[in-house]
Amino acid sequence: MKRLVVKIGSNILTSGENGLNLERMQSIADDISSVRDAGYEVAVVSSGAVAAGMKKLDLKEKPRDIVLKQASAAVGQSTLMWAYEKCFNTHDRKVAQILLTRDDFADRKRYINSRNTLITLLSYEVVPIINENDTVATDEIRFGDNDHLASLVAGLIDAERLIILSDVDGLFSDDPGKNPGATLIEVVERITSEIEEKAGGSGSAVGTGGMYSKLLAAKRAVHHGITVNIINGRKKGVISSLLSGARLGTEFSPQETRLSSKKGWIAYACRTKGSVVIDNGAVKALTQGGKSLLPSGIVSVSGSFEAGDAVYCIDSRGNRIAKGLANYSSSEVEKIKGKKTSEIESILGYRYSDEVVHRDNLVLVEGLKKADH
Repeated sequence: MKRLVVKIGSNILTSGENGLNLERMQSIADDISSVRDAGYEVAVVSSGAVAAGMKKLDLKEKPRDIVLKQASAAVGQSTLMWAYEKCFNTHDRKVAQILLTRDDFADRKRYINSRNTLITLLSYEVVPIINENDTVATDEIRFGDNDHLASLVAGLIDAERLIILSDVDGLFSDDPGKNPGATLIEVVERITSEIEEKAGGSGSAVGTGGMYSKLLAAKRAVHHGITVNIINGRKKGVISSLLSGARLGTEFSPQETRLSSKKGWIAYACRTKGSVVIDNGAVKALTQGGKSLLPSGIVSVSGSFEAGDAVYCIDSRGNRIAKGLANYSSSEVEKIKGKKTSEIESILGYRYSDEVVHRDNLVLVEGLKKADH
């Protein structure tokens, strides 16, 4: 069974002051049902709750106050799910509401529980409708936008493709609104700094993500080995057409070596609690030798972390080299830094591991910059 994540933005689902665009939602539900009939499992990451709530609360502008925004989301989420229920019911398909916060990804147990729930729903041919839990999310646990959430969900459920429905045809060589000569970039083999510059710009009045946030989402997903497509969600049947071989929008090619589920979680989902500065020998061992980080290669420690927390490994110039799960706390690492492995037990009185960060729990940062939160 092939697995997809489809991300739908607010400006696709809503029509200004009129709230949800039910006609377009029905069209998307028709398309997804057709894809499901063709043998794909589909999870939907959907914005639109705040916009739907704005309509019900008679708000003319998107709330800036976090409490009002959370109230709008609370009012609008039920409307959003009712609309999806109604649209998918025309195809006798069930939907399920899944509301997530950043902590659901940062905590390993909650991450695995979320994964198991989603995969179980998909196995029962249910279409999960996933959104950020705006009613409780604060700055500390927010994703920032649903593009970010969609990329994490795609990695969470081992999707083979992430399809982002946008209000534009894809990534262009320049801003098509300002430059009529701008051309669509059909395929991106590698996301370079030049490509990132082309994606600069802000989002719409009702959405939170512009093309740059979509590019960062693509950057995370391709490192999971996931193909990413940004296509125009205002056109009918685009998902089915894309999967049938039509060239639509912009396609981002996946990285050849797919990150394991656990390393993907380390790279993009779990939050760092501190960092260790490592010497040149350790940098070479991690980047060229595929080795673990030993205490002898650590120069200094920053932050407060416990065993099992994620830390950055930083070189002497302040560059992030790797991210991994520490086997020792910051206070323990402070005592054994620069020492040989054979000295750990005599210094601490015990030894959990020979490595401060084992290579199985370590991901190189190269290529992950800016996409990592």
